[in-house]
Amino acid sequence: MQRKIRIGIAGYGNLGKGVEMAIAQSPDMELVGVFSRRNPADVQLLDSNIPVHAQNDIAQFRDQIDVLILCGGSKNDLPEQGPALAAMFNIVDSFDTHATIPEYHAAMDSAAKPAGYTAMISVGWDPGLFSLNRLYGEAILPVGATYTFWGKGLSQGHSDAVRRVPGVKAGVQYTLPAEAAIERVRNGELPELATREKHKRECYVVLADGADAKEVEQNIVSMPHYFADYDTTVNFISEQELRRDHAAMPHGGVVIRSGTSDAGTTQVMEYTLKLGSNPEFTAAVLVAYARATWRLNQSGVIGAQTVLDVAPGLLSPKSGAELRKELL
Repeated sequence: MQRKIRIGIAGYGNLGKGVEMAIAQSPDMELVGVFSRRNPADVQLLDSNIPVHAQNDIAQFRDQIDVLILCGGSKNDLPEQGPALAAMFNIVDSFDTHATIPEYHAAMDSAAKPAGYTAMISVGWDPGLFSLNRLYGEAILPVGATYTFWGKGLSQGHSDAVRRVPGVKAGVQYTLPAEAAIERVRNGELPELATREKHKRECYVVLADGADAKEVEQNIVSMPHYFADYDTTVNFISEQELRRDHAAMPHGGVVIRSGTSDAGTTQVMEYTLKLGSNPEFTAAVLVAYARATWRLNQSGVIGAQTVLDVAPGLLSPKSGAELRKELL
C-alpha cells in the first residue's frame, strides 16, 4: 500500500483553515504541519494534534513534506514567498492576479526547475477551474466568444488588497455581475462588453484611527489590476457592522462560451459555481491539485505548471481503471 502524501500548509488564515478541512476529507493525504508568521502558540488549528511551526523554520522540514500548499495573499505574500519556497518544496498556490501570471510563472519556473521541484501556480476556481472551461469553450467552439462573470460574492484576493491600503483597519470587497449582460450572452447575442459593463465592485471598509476617508477611497478605486477598470463603490462602516453583516464568504460565477458550428446554429456552453464559502472551495481545489503535483513530480515533471497542464485523472485518488469504469 502506498504511503499517504505528506502536506504542509504555509499560512493559516481562512484559506489555510479550508485546506486543513479538505485534507481531512482526503484519505490518501496527511497534514504534517502548519507554518505561520504568527507566534505558533497563538495559532489554533481545527485538529490540535497537528503541529504549528514558525515559518522562518520551514527549511528544516524539506524531507518531511511532499507538497507545500501556500495560503498567502497574491498582492504581497506570494510574489516574495513563492519563488523562495519553490526552490525548497513542491508547491501549490492560488496566485490570482491575472495580469501578472506570465511573469509569476517565469519566476516560479526559474526557482523550481533547477531544484527539481514542481510548482503548481494559480490554482483555484478563477484562475483555475474557470480557466479550464474557457479553454474547453475556445477549443470546441473556435468561432465565438467567451464571457466570464463573477459573483455576487466576496473576493478573497480583492478583499486582501483593500486591507493593504494605508488607513484601512478592516474591510471586504464584493463583486457584482451585470445580470442583463449575462442574459444577452445566454441568448447567443455575442455582445462586445467593456469591463465596466460586466461587473461592479463594492467595498465595505473600517477606517483606522485618524485615517482620511477621501484619501483611502481614492487609493482603492485607482488601484491597478483590482479596481481601476471597474465602477467601484467604497462604503465606510463600523467594526460591529463588518462582523455582523460581512462574516460569510459566499461567491461564485459563470463561464459562458457562445459560438456557432455553422452559419445558422448557435451553441452555448456554460459552467456555473455557487459557493457557500469561497475559501473552503478554493482550498478544496488546491488540495486536489496537490495530489496531481506530487504525481507529476514523481513522474519527472518539474518547474512551474498550471491547471492547463494537468490531466484530469491526476486530480482523483482513484486509479485510471476505476475512473474509466465509473466516470467515463
